[in-house]
This record gives sequence, C-alpha cells and structure tokens, in this order.
Amino acid sequence: MLAGIGRGVGRVYDGAVAELSLPLTTERLTLRRHVETDLDELHRLHAHPDVARYMLWEPWPRGYAIERLGRRLQQSAPANDDDALDLAVLRTADDTYVGEVHLHVVSRQRGCAEVGFAFHPEHHGNGYAREAATAMLGLAFDTLGFRRVIGRCDADNAASAGLMERLGMRREAHLIENEQVKGAWRSEYDYAILAREWAERPV
Repeated sequence: MLAGIGRGVGRVYDGAVAELSLPLTTERLTLRRHVETDLDELHRLHAHPDVARYMLWEPWPRGYAIERLGRRLQQSAPANDDDALDLAVLRTADDTYVGEVHLHVVSRQRGCAEVGFAFHPEHHGNGYAREAATAMLGLAFDTLGFRRVIGRCDADNAASAGLMERLGMRREAHLIENEQVKGAWRSEYDYAILAREWAERPV
C-alpha cells in the first residue's frame, strides 16, 4: 500500500502547481527530493555502462553528474511543458540509494506526462523499480491530476518494457529505427496509461 496515494481518477490537470507532499513512502522505499550529498550515488548510477546502455547518452562523467544534480536541486512541482521532477529512491531500512524515478510534463494542454526510471544493477531483481514507479504514477495521477502518462524505451530493453507492462501500461507503438543513438539507428517501444485505467487497475 502506498502512503498518501489514493486510487481515484484525480482532479483534471489544469497546469496549476499542486502542493507536493514529499517524501513518498512505499512498503520498502522512500522517494525524496535529491540533496547535495547524493552526488556520489547519482554519479555511480549514471556512470554505470549497463544503466547508460539503452539511454540516449554515454555514461556520465563526474562533472556532468554535478551539473545534473544542480538541476535536480532546483526542481519544484512539474506544472509547465518540459518541467521535470526526479526523485531519489532509497531503501528505507538502511537509507541505501538504489536509483531514481523521473516525471516530466510532455503537454500541459493535453494533461500528458512521461515517467522514467533508472536503478543500479546491483539492486535489480528486488522489485524496487516497480514499487517506485507505481508511487510515481500515483503522484502523477492522484496528486498532480494528469490525464495520461507515457513511457518509452529502446525496443531491445526487455527489462524496461516488461516493467511498464507490469505497471499496467499498454504498448501503443513500435517505432522502427526512429532515433539515431550513439551512432546507430535504434527502435523504440511507446507505452501509455490513462487516469481512468490507473484507477480501475487491480490492486
């Protein structure tokens, strides 16, 4: 059961900044805003070649991690197009940084956001990504009132595709060689879920 997250369809998204009650807690995890002392773990996460493998970018050098952390420290509730919220995911029992989840506004007018996630390989296989992404979808629909949330992944990224399907997201498109990534043309799966589908999902 997610703390503080209901199962209603949520308010209609009108672009207003909702008051975010953070951190979010789940059975095993705490999702909070990033702090300056997260630098080492954020860098370790995104510098890992397995994490960067299906991303649009190469593994992060430390200088870039410093820049990206600075942006995370300035984030507020996502309200306008391209606004983003990145939450650090910690294992509550020992305060271990296991990854992060991401939400950004695709279209304020259409009430559409995109969800994303990155978890260190040493924590794979524990269900943390699903638990944290479920909390982020709850925030998107039940607190921020988005109408639709999408997710995208490389078509070869079976782990991410499987996670989005377990979250109840439907595959809506298979785009063939639509993006040039790191010098090669890559294909993409596009997923989505509506607020009413989220509210009706089985517990």
